[in-house]
Amino acid sequence: MRASFSAPVSKPLWAARLSCLLLAGTAFSALAADPVPAPATSAPAPSKAKAAEPAKKPDTTAQQSSRDEEIIVRARRRDQMEVSSGGQLGALGNKKGLDVPFNIRSYNSSLILNQQSQTLGEVLENDPSVRTTFGYGNFSEMFVIRGFAVDGDDVSINGLYGITPRQLVSPELYDQVQVLNGASAFLNGAAPSGSAIGGNINLLFKHATNAPLTRITGDYTSSAMGGGSIDVGRRFGEDKAFGVRLNVAGKSGEDAVTDEYRHSTTLGADFDWHDRDNRTRVTMDIDYENQGVNGGRPAIFLGSDVTSVPRPAAPSHNFGQRWVYNDLNYVFGMLNVEHDLTKNITLYGAFGALTSNEKGNYSNPTVTNGITGAGTAGAMYVPYDQTNESTRAGVRAHFRTGPVRHEINAGGSGLWEDSAAAYAMALTPGATNIYNTPQFASPAETFTGGVVNDPQTINRTRLYSLFFSDTMSFFHDRVALTGGFRYQNMRINGYNYSTTGQGAMYSHYDQDAITPVVGLVIHPTRRTSLYFNRIEGLSQGPTATGNVVNLGEIFPPYKSTQYEVGAKYDTGRFSAALAVYEISQPNAYSVAVGDSGKYAFREDGLQRNRGIELSVNGEILPGLRFNGGGTVIQADLHHTAGGLQDGNTAIGVPNYTINGNLEYDLPFLKGATVVGRVVNTGKQWVNTANTLHIPVWTRFDLAGRYTFVTHHKPITFRFGVDNLANTRYWSSAFNGYLMQGMPRTFKFSFTTDL
Repeated sequence: MRASFSAPVSKPLWAARLSCLLLAGTAFSALAADPVPAPATSAPAPSKAKAAEPAKKPDTTAQQSSRDEEIIVRARRRDQMEVSSGGQLGALGNKKGLDVPFNIRSYNSSLILNQQSQTLGEVLENDPSVRTTFGYGNFSEMFVIRGFAVDGDDVSINGLYGITPRQLVSPELYDQVQVLNGASAFLNGAAPSGSAIGGNINLLFKHATNAPLTRITGDYTSSAMGGGSIDVGRRFGEDKAFGVRLNVAGKSGEDAVTDEYRHSTTLGADFDWHDRDNRTRVTMDIDYENQGVNGGRPAIFLGSDVTSVPRPAAPSHNFGQRWVYNDLNYVFGMLNVEHDLTKNITLYGAFGALTSNEKGNYSNPTVTNGITGAGTAGAMYVPYDQTNESTRAGVRAHFRTGPVRHEINAGGSGLWEDSAAAYAMALTPGATNIYNTPQFASPAETFTGGVVNDPQTINRTRLYSLFFSDTMSFFHDRVALTGGFRYQNMRINGYNYSTTGQGAMYSHYDQDAITPVVGLVIHPTRRTSLYFNRIEGLSQGPTATGNVVNLGEIFPPYKSTQYEVGAKYDTGRFSAALAVYEISQPNAYSVAVGDSGKYAFREDGLQRNRGIELSVNGEILPGLRFNGGGTVIQADLHHTAGGLQDGNTAIGVPNYTINGNLEYDLPFLKGATVVGRVVNTGKQWVNTANTLHIPVWTRFDLAGRYTFVTHHKPITFRFGVDNLANTRYWSSAFNGYLMQGMPRTFKFSFTTDL
C-alpha cells in the first residue's frame, strides 16, 4: 500500500527558505532580463550632394526576412525529434552512449514541447522498452522497464533519488528525460522504494543557454482543458557567467474521459554560474509543483472468483466515482557544485531536498462478474507526506600508466527519507458496474489507522553508499574495460499507525551489500561499438512474517543480477542499438517444513527476465526522421511454492512491445511537418496461474505542426490526435489490476518566441 499513501506535516525550515529564494530569483531575473530591441523602421537620409538623384538602395527587408525564416525553420526542424544516445550515468558522470557498456537514451525538451506531453508517462510513450501504468490504488504513474517496475519514488533528478515528485511529474521543467535500461545499483545506488531493477529514469533541469529566450505557449486538450506556459532564459554579467531560467506552466479542465478533471501548476527557477576559466560550475534549482485529479477513472481489480477478463468499457466512459480526488503538492530542488582542481581532476558535490503534502480519497472497483461488469467499490482516504534529503559527492580523475588511460570515479551518497501517513477506510462498499456505472455517496470511512488530521511517522529510510570504479582504455581508446563496486548500507524502520504521537517501531532493517560492476566496450570503427556488462540491482530483503517458524528473521538485500551484450551505431544524426539481456530477481515465500504442519519463510523463488531490445533514432533520409524500436521479453517464474507456477509468465509483462514515431517535413510547404505514431503491446497475463490475460493492443496517433516567421520571430502551431481510431483496450495488467487506455484525444497548441 505504500504507493497509495499521502499526508501533511509541517514544512521544514529549508522549504521556507527555498520558497523565499524562488520569489527573490523571479523578481531579480525579471529586472536583469534584457529587452529585445525593436527593429529599425527608418533609413538614413540621403546626402545633400545626391539629393537631386538619390542613390537607389536594394530592398533588404524581404531578403533578411527570408534568411531569418530559412535559418529558424531549418534549425527547428533539426532539433524537433532529437533523441540522443547517452546521458547521466550516476557514478560514471555524463557519457556518450557509444562509449559506455549500457543502453541509455535522452529525450530532449524540443520533443516534449512538440509532442505536447503533459505527464512524464506521455514523454516515455516514445520509448519501446517502457510501458506506463498506475500505482496501487491511486492515479500515480508507474513505469515498467524490462518487465520490472520503476515507482515514482525512484525516478531521479540529476542522479539524485528522493527529490522527484513521486506520483505525477510535470515535464515542462526538464531539459532531458533519460532512460537507462537495466540494473543500476552500482551507478545510482539502491532506489529508496526498492524498484528500478530493470531500468532507471533520470531527469535534468532546464538552464539558460547563450541565446536569450522568451517563449510563450498556449494549449488546449479535449474535452475542455486549457493551459499554457512561459519559459524565460537569460545570461548576463562578465563572460555571461550568470544564468537564469524561469518556467511557469499550468492547465485545468476536463480531459477526454467523461467527468475526469485534472489541474496542474508548475513553477521553476534555475540558476547557474561559472567562473572565467569555467573551472568552477554551480547550479541551483528551486521548484514547486501542484497536481490534482478529480473524478478520475481508476484501475480495476478482479475478484478471486472471476473466470474471464471483462471487456473494456467504452473508450471515454468513466467507471469511477465523482467524489474521488487527489491533491499533490511538492517543493523540491537541488544545489550542484563542480570544481576542476586540474585539467585531470574534478571534485563534485550535490545536495537536494523535497517536502511533499499529498491527500486523496480513492475508490477502485473490484469486478465480481467478468461478463456483466458488476462489482463493488469502497472508499479510502489517505493523507501522506515525505520530507527527504539526498546528497552525493565524489572525485573524477584521468591519468595514464604507460599505454593505458584510466578514469577513476570515487565517492559516496546518502539519502534520508521520513514518511508520515494515516488512512480511513469504508468497510461497506457500494455496488457498481464498469459499463453502466451508478453514482453513490462516498461510504462512511469508519476503519482508521493513525490520526487522519495529524499523521505520524510510519517509515524512516536511511541509505548510505560508497563507490569506486576504474575505466581503463587501451589501443587508442578502441577498448575500454570498467570495473568497480558500490558498498550500500540500508537502514529502514517501520512504525505502527498511532493515535497518540509517534507509533511504536514494529520493524527494523539494517543490512549491508556490495554490488560490483564489470563492463567492456570495443569500438570496431569510430561510429560503432560492441559492449558487455554484468551489473546488479539492489532492494530491501524481506522479513519473515505470518505463522512461520522463523518469524522475524531478516533476510539480506535482494541482489538482481543482469548480464547484457549489445551493439551500437551512432553518427550523431542517427543512432541504433541492439541489446540482449538476462535479469534474475530472487523472491521469498512460505514453504512447508516436512510433515510437521509448520511453515518456514524462505528466499527460494526467482523471476528471470530474458529479452532482446532494438532502438532506432534519427534522420533516415533528409526531412524524414524515425524514433522507436521494439522489444521481445520472456519473464518466467522459477522455484515457485510447491512448483505450482514454475515456467509461468510474470503478471503484467507483455511478451513484446513496438513503438514507431515517424516525422516528415513536407517539401512543398516550408516549415510544415506531419507525424505518425504506432504503439503496439503484446499479451499480458493478469494472474500468476496464467489463466487470465488481456489481449494484444495497438494505438495509432497522428499529428502535425507548422512553423513560420513573422517580424523575425518564429511561431509554431501544433495539432495532434492520440488514439485516432478511438480503440478500447486494457493498456496494462501490471501487478494484477487493469488500466484502461485513454480515448481519442485532441490536442492543440501554439508557441511563439518573443
